[in-house]
Amino acid sequence: FFFQAEDGIRDVAVTGVQTCALPILPWKWMSIHFPTWNLPDVKGVRVGVITARFNGEITSLLLEGARQCLREHAATWEEFSVPGAFELPFASQKIADRFDAVVALGAVIRGDTPHFDFVANECARGLMDVSLKTGTPVVFGVLTVDNMEQATARAGGAHGNKGYDAAMTALEMARFAA
Repeated sequence: FFFQAEDGIRDVAVTGVQTCALPILPWKWMSIHFPTWNLPDVKGVRVGVITARFNGEITSLLLEGARQCLREHAATWEEFSVPGAFELPFASQKIADRFDAVVALGAVIRGDTPHFDFVANECARGLMDVSLKTGTPVVFGVLTVDNMEQATARAGGAHGNKGYDAAMTALEMARFAA
């Protein structure tokens, strides 16, 4: 939300949310909410991490973010790779019964044809279908962006690492599903 501030940044305390304010104009500030993770004990949670190799310069960064998160929380994981994002739902279905959660990582970058829409939509739908059919949380860690700059910003750049975020979501959902 926006609010006027004459004497500096105002922080708002919201349960479960860390808030900061960023300047947009000299007289206004924008508050952005970042979730704080209050995870129950997730040590030993088993996670399958599937990474699409297409756009590998981005997906490798997402994978590194996921690894970092899983290490920090003492989870155990196994890694798999598939050719592209379109193959993530099939692979997720094949491994879902072996893990407490599955993280699907990929990057679909818009081009000049409708191919982006088909891949992104079917990947998202397919991963949700697997999650609902198997009862295993399958986390959508697939970037769907317009260009490489946006992808880089979300794979360890200015917008954080969505691979890390996806792994964190998997840990929380694994405990939720237990």
